[in-house]
This record gives sequence, structure tokens and C-alpha cells, in this order.
Amino acid sequence: MASKVFKMTAAGKAELEKELDYLKTEGRIDIAEKLKVARSYGDLSENSEYDEAKSEQAKIEARIRDLEYQLENAVIVDAVSGDKVSMGSKVKVLRKNDNKEIQYEIVGYSQSNPSEGKISDESLVGQALMGSKVGDTVNVEAPIGNLEIEILSID
Repeated sequence: MASKVFKMTAAGKAELEKELDYLKTEGRIDIAEKLKVARSYGDLSENSEYDEAKSEQAKIEARIRDLEYQLENAVIVDAVSGDKVSMGSKVKVLRKNDNKEIQYEIVGYSQSNPSEGKISDESLVGQALMGSKVGDTVNVEAPIGNLEIEILSID
């Protein structure tokens, strides 16, 4: 089975490495302590604290495996200096539908966080913006309807 490639910026890779390090050290130590305390309560078959701690441990270990896989298959793609939108670009746009200015940073899927303005190059808006220049207007067929977006600046 071929590995999936995870495109990300160098800063994004550093963030994932930091999270992985935290989970492997402090995260595992914290959950080990919770398990120790929960075991001290006695009968494990009816111990909700123990069940909760085991569930949390499974989530941490799954996240560790996911991060390791992403980092093993990471390809660093940073912004290409120029006048076109690319991975790592910070783009100021005008959403013409509601006349709202928005700033996006184009990042890899694993780094995306729309609430922080970080959108994936694989998202509908990200795909539409890639390769565009200042002054271009792109149309995005989104679940909320057709969006018309004008590119105001690229950093």
C-alpha cells in the first residue's frame, strides 16, 4: 500500500514534532498517573475512572501513531516568493457575496485550522486560490453556495 504524502510548511512540521514530543513524554506520564490512581480504587470491572483513563490512553496512543505517520510521510512545501498563491502564502481576500475581508494562510491538510484562518490547499477555497494572483476573482462552489472571492494581497 502506498503511503499518503502530507504536504506541510516547515513551521507546521515543527508544530507536529512538538506535539508528538509532548504526547510521548508528558502525555504518557500523565495518563500513567491517572491509571495508577484509578487502579487504587479497587475492582476494575466497575471502575469508571479506570475505564476513562484507558480510553484517554488509547486516544493518546492513536494520536501518536497518526503524528508519526504524518511526519514520516511529510513533504515540506514552503511559499514560493512571487505573485501567485502557493503553499505557505498568506492571502487577504474579499468575499464579494457579503463584502467581508478575510485573511487565509494556505497550509497542508494536517495543519489546517479554519478558526485560525489556516486553510488546506486541498479545501475548496484553498484549491480555488492556488496559483491565483492579486486582482483575480475566483468562484468556489461551496456547500453554503457559490462564493465569489477577490484576491486583495499575497504575503
